[in-house]
This record gives sequence, structure tokens and C-alpha cells, in this order.
Amino acid sequence: MSAAVQAGRTQCAKNGLRVVTLVAACLIAWQSVVAVTPVRVAATAEQPPSPGIAALQPSQPPPARFLAALRAKIPIAPPTLKGNPYIALETSKLPSTPAGTVCGVRFEPDQVHYRLATFADTTAARTAGFAVTHFGACGTCSTLQDLAVYLEKPDLTSPVRKCGIRWHVSARLRCLEDLGFSTACAQTWLYDLQNTRHECFGVCVWSWIEGEAPTRKDGRLNDCLQCDEDRSGPVFKAIAGRTRRNSGIHSSIPRPTDEIAPVVHDYVPDLAPR
Repeated sequence: MSAAVQAGRTQCAKNGLRVVTLVAACLIAWQSVVAVTPVRVAATAEQPPSPGIAALQPSQPPPARFLAALRAKIPIAPPTLKGNPYIALETSKLPSTPAGTVCGVRFEPDQVHYRLATFADTTAARTAGFAVTHFGACGTCSTLQDLAVYLEKPDLTSPVRKCGIRWHVSARLRCLEDLGFSTACAQTWLYDLQNTRHECFGVCVWSWIEGEAPTRKDGRLNDCLQCDEDRSGPVFKAIAGRTRRNSGIHSSIPRPTDEIAPVVHDYVPDLAPR
């Protein structure tokens, strides 16, 4: 058997497996519609970062002791989520946050507990004794626990997708929490998954079957990721507050360097990354 024929059969087998999995995923999608009550929640927005600033690359993971330190810190009155923001905001305009807005973190004297607060700019945050943890207002994913997930896992597409095909909503939420997210952040990701499934299911199925790379040769996102960016991204950024890009973190999805915010996470007591 020629190498070309063998390669063709292998590819066919892979596509066949994807189709079978697709059928199961479709059944799950139809069975997993969750009734939610519209609730208005305080929203935030991501701000464009300054260009040309180097950020932490996926190939440069932080030390394990630094990640452990982030997870050991306890937020005081962290943001919460009480309903599906995609329903709460579907008939209203997303609130805008002035350019330069930042989310700051300040530790209590015990160096374990900390507070999050939104400031008009970096200078205001520093004047109040806060360090900038990300650009844009604080939200449901602004905790240091969630920062640890973003730092540790450059590729969240695959594990989050696996959580999304769990049969029951409670299993999906538990799966997201098992990735390390705080409860409020995991809920935000869950609603993002549900909205993307509703808005982008068809295009994402074909993208998955074809095994598309995250980006095209010209740097544009594939159709599935672009749909998610357009249909779910604005609300997610407004509610979550923290994203990888506005936290100065590169992900496995190639992005222009000038989209990565100039943030250095050197504010954890006695554990500045080195």
C-alpha cells in the first residue's frame, strides 16, 4: 500500500470519528438548554493596551510556587454573577468603560486577603496603594485564582470545549471549576459556552470537522473563533473583566503583540516572579 493511500485512509478515519462525535454533540446540544432568569449585573469592559510592550509568552510559564501563591490569596467581596448576562444584556447596550480604566489589587496587612477595585487609570490605582492586575474594570474573572489559570494554561480552547459537551449544566460548571476557575468566573465561561453554541454551532462544527488551525495564514481567526469573538466576546469581556490579553498574557491563539496589555504581575507579597 502506498504512503499516499495509507495517509488518505488515516484522514478518512479521523473525519469519520469526528462525524460520529458530532452526532453525539448535537444530541447533547439539544438536551442541554438551560432555563435562566434575566438578571442585570454590573458590567465591565476591556480596554486597548499600549502597543509594543513584551508580555509573558506561552513558552515562558511562571514558576509553580508563584501559581500556588496566587491561588492561596483570598479576595474580599469578589464580584459575583447572579444570572445569564447574555439574556440580561440582550436588549440593552453594553456599558462602555473609559479608556485607561484599570482593575487594581491591594493586599491587606496579613498579605493573604486582598481587595479588587476599578480605577480611572494607572496613576489613580497606584495613588490608592493598588497594583494594576489588568486593564479594564474589575469583573467576575479578576481574582488572582483566575489569573493563575490564565498563566498556567495558554490553551484553554480544548479543555473548555470538553467541558462544554458534558451532558448536564452542573457537570459543565463543575468541569470549568476543576480547571481552576473561581465559581463566578466558571459561571461566566459557562454562559459564554452556551451563547457560542447557540450563535455559532454550525460554523464551529465544520471548523472542528476540518481540524482548522486557530488562525489562517494571513493571521485572521478561523470562522469559529471569529464567530465566538463577535457574538460572545463583547459580553464576556464586559462581565469577566480579566482576559488574557488585558492581563498581559499571550495564549495559544496567535495575537499581535500590540493587543497584549503592558501588565507585570510582580505585586504578590514576597513572591514576585523571577
